Amino acid sequence: MIAVDSLYTLFTETRNKTELLCKPLEIEDYVVQPIVDVSPPKWHLGHTSWFFEEFVLKKYKSDYRVFNDDFSFVFNSYYETIGKRVMRTDRGNLSRPGVAQIYEYRHYVTRHLQNLLNEELSQEIIEVITIGIHHEKQHQELLLTDIKYILGHNPLFPKYDESFQENHVQKINPEWIAMTEGIYEIGHASEAFCYDNELGRHKVYLHSYSISNRLVTNGEYLEFMNSGGYADFNLWHMEGQDWIRANKISQPMYWHKIKNQWYQFTLSGLKKIDFSAPLSHISYYEAFAFAQWKGCRLPTEFEWEAAQDHFEWGNRWEWTESAYLPYPNYKKPPGAIGEYNGKFMVNQKVLRGGSVATPENHTRPTYRNFFHPHLRWQYTGIRLAK
Repeated sequence: MIAVDSLYTLFTETRNKTELLCKPLEIEDYVVQPIVDVSPPKWHLGHTSWFFEEFVLKKYKSDYRVFNDDFSFVFNSYYETIGKRVMRTDRGNLSRPGVAQIYEYRHYVTRHLQNLLNEELSQEIIEVITIGIHHEKQHQELLLTDIKYILGHNPLFPKYDESFQENHVQKINPEWIAMTEGIYEIGHASEAFCYDNELGRHKVYLHSYSISNRLVTNGEYLEFMNSGGYADFNLWHMEGQDWIRANKISQPMYWHKIKNQWYQFTLSGLKKIDFSAPLSHISYYEAFAFAQWKGCRLPTEFEWEAAQDHFEWGNRWEWTESAYLPYPNYKKPPGAIGEYNGKFMVNQKVLRGGSVATPENHTRPTYRNFFHPHLRWQYTGIRLAK
């Protein structure tokens, strides 16, 4: 069990980090919502505060007074148990509450939560606060990738932060890691924090396989593009082929060909592509097609977890071949918290690892991210298996 003083520090650092991520923004940036998957930055600020207010302060602090009775309708994301909410597509249509009031709301919630953390707390309260902290860390990652989408789809390609480094060169020679046939244990085992979708530790049988010690690079993916990979129907799922045709997809998100040179929009601005850097911002459909082109495949999430201590990971979320499903004996927590993961276990693929946008110490070998196959606004990449 985490000590309350450590929890106080972790909570305060997390709240401060979210606001620090927003510091480079212009006030107009806070309200933009270009697509349904991207939420306005000010909504993230409000939602992560609402989470603590709704699930901690209202329930466990008897003298707590809600900051604004209307904010639950505005900042509830998908919790049916809590009640009605603004449609996800309409988050960017709300000019009010303004950014200043949302920061006032954040600071109000933070102060009350800090006061609560100075009291003697039950294990139940500690667990819910811990979930809230990690929930906010998830939104820090979403905040960065949403900001990148907002700025990256602005024709002026404005910079977020000149110092942000998102393309780390892999200084290792490519090798195949041979994994032996056998039974492997999968899932979270320690007493440290994890999400409910990591629980249900169980054994899986894996045939012998090999997995790459490095991620696919921009240069390798350009070879795929230049060879006509997007036009070769043999490489694609039918659904993937329909998707690239309908959306006129012919390159990764944020790639731009300007005067016969390839550029990539990054959070530090438009840069010439570093072809030795790991590929990012591709869909599962593209990852699958590239693997087919290489005569390889994507690893399952179980193969990834069994091999993860043999390679470096954490710079890109890595697509796997696994559907997002519950582990054996998975049980949703009671109440609204039970809506956190379980309701999304359909029509999605598992990603493993982490990314340059993931907060420090937030991910772990058993962490299971999940997205629909067409999504690519996250830092998604490819590790091959065979």
